[in-house]
Amino acid sequence: MKPVIEIESISKKFLIPASSQGYQTLRESLTSLDFLRKKREFWALRDISFSMEQGETMGVIGNNGAGKTTLLKILSRITKPTSGKGRINARVASLLEVGTGFHPELTGRENIYLNGVILGLKKREIDRHFDEIVEFAGVKEFLNTPIKHYSTGMWARLAFSVAAHLDPEILLVDEVLSVGDAEFQKKSLVKMNDLSKNGRTVIFVSHNLAAVRQLCSRCMLISQGEITSIGNVNDVITEYTSFRDGDSPGTTDLTLISERKGSGIVRLTRIELRNSDEQVKGTFLMRDDLHIHLWLEAPVKVRNVKIVVDILNSFGETITSMFDSDSGFGLIEVEGSEHISITINDIRFYPGKYNISVSVISQILNHKYESFDEIENAITFDVENQLVNRNLTRRTGLLFLTPDWQIHKD
Repeated sequence: MKPVIEIESISKKFLIPASSQGYQTLRESLTSLDFLRKKREFWALRDISFSMEQGETMGVIGNNGAGKTTLLKILSRITKPTSGKGRINARVASLLEVGTGFHPELTGRENIYLNGVILGLKKREIDRHFDEIVEFAGVKEFLNTPIKHYSTGMWARLAFSVAAHLDPEILLVDEVLSVGDAEFQKKSLVKMNDLSKNGRTVIFVSHNLAAVRQLCSRCMLISQGEITSIGNVNDVITEYTSFRDGDSPGTTDLTLISERKGSGIVRLTRIELRNSDEQVKGTFLMRDDLHIHLWLEAPVKVRNVKIVVDILNSFGETITSMFDSDSGFGLIEVEGSEHISITINDIRFYPGKYNISVSVISQILNHKYESFDEIENAITFDVENQLVNRNLTRRTGLLFLTPDWQIHKD
């Protein structure tokens, strides 16, 4: 059977302004020759080749900036590749970033029909699916409201429902589902699984590794615009969550990581994991203390910097998301280099591999903030069992707890 997707040596180049040297004031920028500098080449994708059969589900994973969204835009024909060629032998529906494919001035009802027409469907075909689209999205009360008044969650629900119900032969889904609530995400995964079972082909870009494991039959890892691994889902995810090349267990030079996002006004430079004896370690025992050391720097004074540290297991499930303010801590200002540490006493994680992601953001006001620097999978560590009960092999839940037990004679 002929593959429904055949991609051969696709590359995508962008021309971006040459970066200036550090932070500049407005006067320095205006009086410098930065604006006259030649633009430099940035290759978002390099020599990407793969194929997919009908009914196959491919997960695409990788850090921010790896090229995942660019790949989906090329497959959706939103962006043209710089070189290479591809053949897509089926009708494609895509769900990319918020706003794509919807006209903000049109109502929810009008946008459903607009998307159907874009997919090449006739009005009677859209009519046949209209009620199930609305019911799945849960936006019946707002059908006659312009999309510009929808929340991002409402937009995501309607956009996914339209893409999934209008008989696509290929469905491309980006991380946009993360803006929906947990119940809708679960419904969406079930729907994508049903589409695959019914012969539809799905490409699913996500940072939710647990969802990728659940949904996908194959997985692709993209790093710095190149496919570094493609094949068995578990094998590719294991490679993604393993130690970074060139780093010793327990320490990572974050200045070498290009796959990050944020303005860079404040920048993470190093992360280390230490035990209670201040030894740098990549492996800890259950009930050890874990000390996370972070180094960051800012070329100019930045006030009210917030730090968020996420710990995830090997399935991509978030064990904990720690905001510095939850512990009453806060950096009033950062200028130059700063070294901070976070202590987690008596870690209760089950044996396995864990990843730490770190974000530096501005103070959160009205649910809005500026991202200064965000690094996914900044460092990996292992937890081993060395308790009295060495035969502990069960793994139910996320945390190992040992509460006090008592017998009460009533």
